[in-house]
Amino acid sequence: MNSKQTIFLVIFAAIVFGLGSSIFMVKETEQVLVLQFGDPRQQITEPGLHFKIPVVQNLKTFERRILNVDPPAEELLLADQKRLVVDTFARYKISDMLKYYQTLDTENAATQRMSNIINAALRGALGKASLPDVLSEKRDDLMKRIQNEVNVETARFGIEIVDLRIVRADLPVEVTQATYNRMRSEREREAREARAQGAELSLQIKSKADKERVVMISEAQKTSQEIRAAGDQKAVKIYADATNVDPNFYGFYRSLEAYKNVLANPDKTLVLSPDSDFFQYLGDTPSR
Repeated sequence: MNSKQTIFLVIFAAIVFGLGSSIFMVKETEQVLVLQFGDPRQQITEPGLHFKIPVVQNLKTFERRILNVDPPAEELLLADQKRLVVDTFARYKISDMLKYYQTLDTENAATQRMSNIINAALRGALGKASLPDVLSEKRDDLMKRIQNEVNVETARFGIEIVDLRIVRADLPVEVTQATYNRMRSEREREAREARAQGAELSLQIKSKADKERVVMISEAQKTSQEIRAAGDQKAVKIYADATNVDPNFYGFYRSLEAYKNVLANPDKTLVLSPDSDFFQYLGDTPSR
């Protein structure tokens, strides 16, 4: 290979390398800032093939897509002196990559700066709002005002907030615990009152039942005594009628009852005279 061919190959390789280094692809999800010795020269937002000066110029790529930022939860004091822990979530896009590059450059720096701006705007806005405003439909208008205020601050960084929302709004842990303890004490007080009322009602029911029991027993005893008295009266009348019909037979029947009750008991011993009236129906001739 002669010197001319070598020079030609070197020139051809340099041309190929230069063309390869000068052509670059911009994706649909990207936007590119062309820098020349660190100075911005061109902003490319359209996807496709583009050209740059090899070696002299380099590229800085930024996202065109919507990005997320999740600031840390912030404890705030509302206008009605209620403390609230608020957790927000924002979505943003790079609207001016030149400003973004000159002020922030990296996504981490943007996240930190926006978190501070969002929390500061949140403190200022919620410091003029009450707890019902934060928990009601008024929160949407409140968040729009905060978003507009944040966009005023982030415009100098080439950033636009497209959405800003409150993800969670809770009472601080100590306030929540105190509220829980107060609710538990209130429920325990209501339970004690309910138990006391139940015990009082139980005593009333038992007292009434005992009273009704005594009355029912008294009425039953009264009825029983009346029935027994009527039966005794009827029995006396029957005995009297039977005696009037045949006094001797009635005396005989009564003596047999006495014999059965006395003589049938082996534990009893009677010492009587044979001519006693008790044995008048056991002799040959009954006495008259």
